[in-house]
Amino acid sequence: MTSTKGRHVEKCLFPVAGMGTRFLPATKDIPKEMVPLIDRPLIHYGVDEAVASGCRDVVLVTSRGKQSIEDYFDRSLDLERTLAERGKKELAELVKSIAGKARVLSVRQAEPLGLGHAVLCGEALCKYGPFGVILPDDVMITGEDTPPVLAQLVRVHETYGGNVVALEKVPRQQTSRYGIVDVEPTGDPGLFAVRDLVEKPEPEKAPSEYAIMGRYVLTPDIFKHLKNLEKGAGGEYQLTDAMKSALDDQPLWGYVYSGRRYDCGTRESWIRATVALALEQDDLRAIIEEELDLYAKGR
Repeated sequence: MTSTKGRHVEKCLFPVAGMGTRFLPATKDIPKEMVPLIDRPLIHYGVDEAVASGCRDVVLVTSRGKQSIEDYFDRSLDLERTLAERGKKELAELVKSIAGKARVLSVRQAEPLGLGHAVLCGEALCKYGPFGVILPDDVMITGEDTPPVLAQLVRVHETYGGNVVALEKVPRQQTSRYGIVDVEPTGDPGLFAVRDLVEKPEPEKAPSEYAIMGRYVLTPDIFKHLKNLEKGAGGEYQLTDAMKSALDDQPLWGYVYSGRRYDCGTRESWIRATVALALEQDDLRAIIEEELDLYAKGR
């Protein structure tokens, strides 16, 4: 085992190769990660979080038809120039700032073989130190005085080493939707030592109600375990199986993060997230209230 305790997390990997079938037909030509949540695509929220957590490089694990994600984080000189010429300098600077957020790198995942396989595809770019993983379907928002969720996990890694996952307590009847951990308290508030992991167990077989959400800090040692995986739940290579295998080499910590998670992985949850975030903005809240009033009156 190579110790990475105390080392800075400079890279964050984003698995964005999925087909987004739950959002068809919208995702026929638009990557799911580019579906807007209020005024920016889902991937934008995750990249903001990674950068605010200290990451300098963003690693996109993409597939065919995902070029627009890379383009979004590139300069658009014609658009910037047009906006500036029309006196919209603030918008021009906003567009320009997107490209300056981080250095964006990408690799291809040729086949949809699961999250574990997607992370393995990023080995060449992430094998030199600890790295973050953000699943952009989970948009996580924290208050002004609370560090981003990924930064909370980075703190745990820098203090204790090992791999770290974000935890959230879920109703037992929902355990079959998540990776569930068997945990032991550490004495540090919100921090648990993970003893075992089970991917999507039925409620009666779940070792706890603590579920892994879409944030990780992993050490490069995870790659050797990913290479030795057999297909797991759903016929895919599961990252949880690799982390379970790695327990023989290094600790795995689960941290109950502070913040709000908006699941944007389905049409229904995306609508809920859109409404929830809109209600936090005065101008948008007024629109929602007006529409609800009209609906109640039968228009």
